[in-house]
Amino acid sequence: MPAALTGCERFVGKETPPVFDGAIQDLIDELSLLPGVGPKSAQRIAFHLLEADAEDINRLTSALNAVKTKVTHCEICGNLAEAQLCSICQDERRDRTVICVVEQAQDIQAIERTHAYRGLYHVLGGAIDPMRGIGPDQLRIRGLLSRLTDGSVTEVVIATDPNIEGEATATYLARMLESVSVPASRLALGLPVGGDLEYADEVTLGRAFEGRRRV
Repeated sequence: MPAALTGCERFVGKETPPVFDGAIQDLIDELSLLPGVGPKSAQRIAFHLLEADAEDINRLTSALNAVKTKVTHCEICGNLAEAQLCSICQDERRDRTVICVVEQAQDIQAIERTHAYRGLYHVLGGAIDPMRGIGPDQLRIRGLLSRLTDGSVTEVVIATDPNIEGEATATYLARMLESVSVPASRLALGLPVGGDLEYADEVTLGRAFEGRRRV
């Protein structure tokens, strides 16, 4: 006769049963689906919301509803906007001879915080990723090319992510821009300020050597 299983052994290979029932567990489950939010963080957020004032919950609910009903994509660059054009495309002070191409709208905020760029943007909506079925036709590449037809743009800065998908997208864009005779540049990749050489990966360190300059 086989030995009886312990409590831990009975649950090996099985999903952990939910601790709570009803609405609170439903909220935890939904929160855990958010990017970067694990089960423990979802539980903490859920209990924070449970203890919050009704007024705070109403403000949060209103903000979520407003995002879904008001926010859309800029007709020109694809940035997030609440009108046909985003604030950057409407700003006449921006340098309209340069377009910086990014993967997602949140990348624009990262660049804007540097105060080092004053041109326009173009959001692709992702990167080329054959494993996920994302090719050039699924990105806003045709929209980018249509912005270059009048000859006013003299440079396109490619600022896709420094990973396999981002590099593949950058290479594809560079070829497309070469065919329409528009100069393209790629953001320099190298060592971060405050970083240590021993922790740098081979690709980053190699790019740092390629982009070295005299001092």
